[in-house]
Amino acid sequence: MPGTLTSKRYKVDDAVGAIDLCFEKGWTDGLPVVPPTEPAVRAMLDAARLAPDAQIAYIRDRAMAVTAEKVAINAVMAGCKPEYLPVVITAVEAACTDEFNIHGLLATTYFSSPVMIVNGPIAAAIGMNSGINVLGQGNRANATIGRALQLVVRNVGGGRPGGVDRATLGNPGKFTFCFAEDETGSPWEPLHVERGLTPDASAVTLFAGDGVRGMVDQLSRDPESLARSLAACLRAVPHPKMALGFDVIVVVSPEHGRVFREGGWSKSRLRDELLALLQLDGDDVIRGAGGIAEGLPEGLAGATVPKFRDDGLLLVHAGGGAGLFSAIIGGWINGPGGSQPVTREVRP
Repeated sequence: MPGTLTSKRYKVDDAVGAIDLCFEKGWTDGLPVVPPTEPAVRAMLDAARLAPDAQIAYIRDRAMAVTAEKVAINAVMAGCKPEYLPVVITAVEAACTDEFNIHGLLATTYFSSPVMIVNGPIAAAIGMNSGINVLGQGNRANATIGRALQLVVRNVGGGRPGGVDRATLGNPGKFTFCFAEDETGSPWEPLHVERGLTPDASAVTLFAGDGVRGMVDQLSRDPESLARSLAACLRAVPHPKMALGFDVIVVVSPEHGRVFREGGWSKSRLRDELLALLQLDGDDVIRGAGGIAEGLPEGLAGATVPKFRDDGLLLVHAGGGAGLFSAIIGGWINGPGGSQPVTREVRP
């Protein structure tokens, strides 16, 4: 697209010097980045058909516009291919909404950071991984798209540890946490359809999540047993005596998904069963119960308390075809001052 790139230029001797400059300027996440040369940045913008000064989002808490040029620069640095940029752009748009509340997410001392789930035709078109090792390393699109969002957060939004980012411990997802849903093998409708988009749409869903908790059940062969296993593990998010304030994603693997498919359970039925199993006895979860000071207010004694709000439990199908494991990704606080999952369509 026509338009002048306005970012400051730096003269370096070679690629190694450029990488070292990025370290010196604090533009990296601790790993080397790809030098954002003008041709590379322009190739990014051309792929998304965006002018450099096009406003992608506005960070209200910092009174700062996020331009296409800045997003493209950070996508190059992250190692993205130009065809990934529309997904990165959509993720930045979603992150800067009031609902997602990226500033609050950064400023909290909690673990969480953006978790990105990609749905629709674009995931396959750009070669994203939805299968084996889906939450791990090894796929360029998954790794670099998630990293690009994190670099925008760092370099444009000021989200550096000790600055805006006040996390006590953080989590490895602050490098990158991005994957595609396995829609082809899924027993259910995909996440973006459940959240209001058409099956042929491409979409990004952002969730304010922490690390991955493994869930193991290699013996359940009926959905009732497997749902009870899942519910038992979900009770610990983020503490067995906390409720309602935290959302969660369950990444259901193909082998666990097969149990639900063969049992005839829809996604809505599984969610309803989990929510029913996760009705907590207030006497067990109030402060001091079980000799544990942490817990819900004493006024909830005698009450029944839902572990999660009705729309606070997201189900996604992904992973390798072997292994009776699923994954739990706990969330940051929801409601006012917290973060809501946000789904946005990727523009062609």
